[in-house]
Amino acid sequence: MTIIAAPDSFKGNMSAAEVCAAIEEGILRFDPAVEVLKLPLADGGEGTARALTLAAGGHFTEARVTGPLGDPLNVTFGLIHGGKTAVLDMASASGIELVPREKLNPMRATSYGTGELIAAALDTGARELLIGIGGSAVNDGGMGMLAALGFRLLDGKGNLIERSAWQNRGAEPLQDAARFDPSGADPRLKETAITVACDVTNPLLGPRGASAVFGPQKGADPAMVKALDERLAKLGQCWIDAGLVSGKANPGSTGLALLEQPGDGAAGGAGAALRVCLGAKIESGAMLVMKHAGFFEKIRRADLVITGEGMTDSQTAGGKLCSVVARESRKAGIPAALLSGGLGGNLSVLFDMFDYAVSISSGETSLDEMIAMSRRDLSFAAENLIRALCLGKK
Repeated sequence: MTIIAAPDSFKGNMSAAEVCAAIEEGILRFDPAVEVLKLPLADGGEGTARALTLAAGGHFTEARVTGPLGDPLNVTFGLIHGGKTAVLDMASASGIELVPREKLNPMRATSYGTGELIAAALDTGARELLIGIGGSAVNDGGMGMLAALGFRLLDGKGNLIERSAWQNRGAEPLQDAARFDPSGADPRLKETAITVACDVTNPLLGPRGASAVFGPQKGADPAMVKALDERLAKLGQCWIDAGLVSGKANPGSTGLALLEQPGDGAAGGAGAALRVCLGAKIESGAMLVMKHAGFFEKIRRADLVITGEGMTDSQTAGGKLCSVVARESRKAGIPAALLSGGLGGNLSVLFDMFDYAVSISSGETSLDEMIAMSRRDLSFAAENLIRALCLGKK
C-alpha cells in the first residue's frame, strides 16, 4: 500500500514537515510495510517558501528587512533552479504572527519589508520570483512594498510622501495619495517574472474587499474598515490615472471596477499592487506548491491521500490547501482523508470534499492542551485510520 501524506501546517503548532512525520509514525507503527510518501505543502501563506524550496531541492539564504511595525528582523527565503528562482513568503517579513495581538493595527502595519525582501532576492541574481502572500498583517495596498522598490506616491500639492513614511505607518499615509509615480522603480523588475501564490479571490474594494473581509482579523474596527477602504480606493485611482491598469470598466461603473480581479484584495491589497505595478501572475497557492512538490506524479501510484490542517471550517472549501488536495485526489480516483486539529461550522459539508474527516483531539479540554498533545494525537489518528481501512478490507 502506498499512502501520500500531503498536509498543510498546523498553524502555530506543527510545520507541514512535522505533520507528515507524525502521520508516517502512526501508519508505520501499525504496518511497517506501508510506503508513505511525505509531501509537506502550503497554499500561499506562512511556510510556502519552505515547502517549495524543499520540494525543489533548493537552499535557503537570509535577508535583513523591516518588520510590519518598523522593527528590523532577519528573514529566510529560498533559491531553486540553480538560483534562477527565488521563493519568498510575505508572512516572513510582513506577517500577522510577527505582531502581538494587542498591537494589531492595519493603519500602522507596513509591507515595506516585503519590498526589501524582493530586492534582496534580486540581489542574488534571481530573475524569477515565486511569492506567497498569505498571512499578512497589512492593509496598505502594498504601497510600503512598492516604496521599498523605488515607486513613489505624491500628495495633492505634488509633494513626495517620503519613503520613511512607509516604514512604520502602514495605510495611514494613503489618505494623502494623489499621484503615483513608477519612474523610480528598481529597473531589475522589468526583467523579472513574478508569480504570486494566493488562496483568496477577493477584489481590492467593497464589501468583499481587502479591508472589509480581512481588516477585522488584523485589528480594524468598523470605522477603520471604512477608512481603509477609502484609502485603498485613492491608491487604486492613482494607479488608474498613471495608466497602469488596463481593460475597460463595465458601462455605468467607475474605473475602480478594474481592480476586481480575483486576488487583488489579498494581503491588504498587495495582490493588486503586485499584479498592477509589477506585472505579477496570480495563481492558486495550493496548486503551485503541489505542482512543484511532485504531487501529480506521485498520486499515480497512491492508494490513499491523507491531508490535514490546524482548523477546518467554512474557509477550507474556498481554495484552502486541504480542499484542493482532496479535489485533485478525487479527480485522480484516489480517496482523500482529512486529519484536522479541529472541526467547525457545518460538518455535513466535509463529505462533499473528503472521503473521511475527523478531528484528532483525544479529550483535551483547552487549546494549550491540544497543542501540547497534537503530535501524539495526530500519530494515533493516522494509525486508527489505517486500522479502520484494513478492518474494512477484512
